[in-house]
Amino acid sequence: MITDLSDNSIAIPCSPTAYSGETPLPAPVVAASPNRYANHPCFSKSAHHTHGRIHLPVAPRCNIQCNFCNRKFDCMNESRPGVTSSVLRPGQAADYLDAVLQRVPNIAVVGIAGPGDPFANAEETLATLRTIHQRHPKMLLCLASNGLEIGPHIPELAALEVSHVTLTVNAVDPLIGAKIYAWVRDGRRPLRGLAAAGLLLDRQLEAIQRLKAAGIVVKINSIIIPGVNDHHIEAIAAKMASFGVDIMNCMAFLPVAGAAFEDVAPPAPTLIAGTRLRAGRHVAQMTHCARCRADAVGLIDREMTKEDHDFLASFTRPSGSALAARPYIAVASEEGMLVNQHLGEAARVIIFAQDDDTPSGFKYVETRKTPEPGAGSARWADLADVLHDCRAFLVSAAGPMPKRTLEERGVRVVEMEGMIEEGLTAIFNENPLPASLTRRFTSCGGSGCKGAGNGCG
Repeated sequence: MITDLSDNSIAIPCSPTAYSGETPLPAPVVAASPNRYANHPCFSKSAHHTHGRIHLPVAPRCNIQCNFCNRKFDCMNESRPGVTSSVLRPGQAADYLDAVLQRVPNIAVVGIAGPGDPFANAEETLATLRTIHQRHPKMLLCLASNGLEIGPHIPELAALEVSHVTLTVNAVDPLIGAKIYAWVRDGRRPLRGLAAAGLLLDRQLEAIQRLKAAGIVVKINSIIIPGVNDHHIEAIAAKMASFGVDIMNCMAFLPVAGAAFEDVAPPAPTLIAGTRLRAGRHVAQMTHCARCRADAVGLIDREMTKEDHDFLASFTRPSGSALAARPYIAVASEEGMLVNQHLGEAARVIIFAQDDDTPSGFKYVETRKTPEPGAGSARWADLADVLHDCRAFLVSAAGPMPKRTLEERGVRVVEMEGMIEEGLTAIFNENPLPASLTRRFTSCGGSGCKGAGNGCG
């Protein structure tokens, strides 16, 4: 194994026993500017033992559905991209970073890597980067993206001194890409098949050119998916080299429950090693990737603890004064008289405010549209934004994920059955919900709910 490419090298496996192909493999390419990797633990194999990183989970929405990805599940012990225990707003993320730096002073890099795509959440991503750059001007900033929507924001990324960007490129042939991506959403336009894969590839190649022209270090992640693109990785590496990419990370595919590729077997170690060596003919290889979560913190090889997750979650909870200032209560109702809709099936919510001049003590304010299904866990973060001024949400039932997401953002989810007026009276007066309103569970939602009674995720 080469371990001394430079003082801050990327280690590349090249043992003659690691690859059994007939054609001898030349020495891997060495990145041209290793000094740029000095303190970045993802780009420097030596730095990952001494310098930590933090991922700020401010980007819940995604603009691509990959057949190997399922972001629905969150387990504290699960370490993979697309997973986070909490989602932060930009201001919360900046405060969280400040607090983490007091606990983990060796943090050298601040990254945004989801749990969706940073530029499907461009406003939140850029607001976070601006605040971090202002508070910590010497901190390295990096991003991980699929590249679909990064292009228009590259000038600002350069101005904010974002130094490292990782793009995930799993194919440079749309015929192969069409097997990997279920859909690609360009603005409001969903694309599938060759059209989706072709658009994504065009955007990725354009982004790489512009990132390199802006002086930003570019890393490529390529997932080795047996039977899909495992034979294609060297072609990706050759194409990336022609665009001046600095380094490549050939990642082993891991099956994820619920994903379209959940039954695809992971690649054998010999396939991984041989693939990296062939790709290493063209682009320097990274081999110490830890498949970090979107809320990872600390050294790369350090597992997150329950304390870490609880500390992160504490920054998502509004202060008591902020909650007291929320004037409204939202209601899920089919006809406006009864609380009779499941949180996940409500296409709109009715908003009420207190009003001492009315006999009931409250008044109708407006009706708001809820986010459409199809965005996974990002839907509940979006719903929390819709209800940002509501202290509670009255529903007939709620699944654990949406309930947790809303309550982390200060919207109390109240499950009940009965008249809206009775529920509002209890909650506005800060009284316990009467026993007559307590929901008696029979099924997950109303007549339109097709769930199995296990709650919506």
